[in-house]
Amino acid sequence: MLAFSRVTVIGLGLIGSSIVRAVRQHMPTVRLTAYDADPAVRARVEELGLVDDVTDTPGAAVTDADLVMLCVPVGAIGTTAETIADDLPADAIVSDVGGAKQSVSAALRAALPNNVFVPGHPVAGTEHSGPDAGFATLFHGRWCILTPEEDTPQAAVERVKAFWQALGSDVEIMTPRHHDLVLAVTSHVPHLIAYSIVGTASDLEEVTRGEVIKYSAGGFRDFTRIAASDPTMWRDVFLNNREAVLEILQRLTEDVTALQRAIRWGDGDTLINLFTRTRAIRRSIIEQGQDDERPDFGRAHD
Repeated sequence: MLAFSRVTVIGLGLIGSSIVRAVRQHMPTVRLTAYDADPAVRARVEELGLVDDVTDTPGAAVTDADLVMLCVPVGAIGTTAETIADDLPADAIVSDVGGAKQSVSAALRAALPNNVFVPGHPVAGTEHSGPDAGFATLFHGRWCILTPEEDTPQAAVERVKAFWQALGSDVEIMTPRHHDLVLAVTSHVPHLIAYSIVGTASDLEEVTRGEVIKYSAGGFRDFTRIAASDPTMWRDVFLNNREAVLEILQRLTEDVTALQRAIRWGDGDTLINLFTRTRAIRRSIIEQGQDDERPDFGRAHD
């Protein structure tokens, strides 16, 4: 039995367009309605035939929905929720895909006090954006974290969980605060480091931009891939998860200082111990199926 029969997706970038493609593949009888604030995106979604209906307003998109997925930057969640509040059916469940959950919960609570919402975060993506970047297998074998509030009806949580499982995701439930701390370590600060190191390389007067591009080794290439991610989305993530990001950054600063000291004093044992420990973590990630050696997680884009 399907968890939902009428799904509305607001925001048709990489994640939103991947959701509608995945729903089409795994739940072909579900009616899909979509809206995006950009008229060009709406036109492209219609051209691609991704959904049953593309509306001109967010309110019109949700009038008969039983699940509404807000696939907009974290900083826009509150205002987007406000625009649909008057048209949202009383029994509809609202969810999202944002990378910071405490701020999302607060925004949805303020904008939709009479509706049920189950915030979510599919831990999947690429550096590409826009409706053409999506693909149906994006969520296969990846985690989706749900962060319901304590008083959220369990039946609503189970329905959203079943939805993501139908798209191929493994689902984990945790509190918004714990999510924000975990993702600060595993995603947010790594992105910040990537943005920083690529920016530093481009600012070095002694090294030309051409040399940076020409002689990029694997590590720097990986940084540039991450640093190519959507600027607006990541600006909002950092500003809306600042407490956890700053906490992890402080720890990182202390650890980098210790490494700096080890290099200065020729302390090879400290370096070997760290590099051995981090190598084991990489192996564990591959063993648990969260990455492999093939490009783009070995996915075929369909």
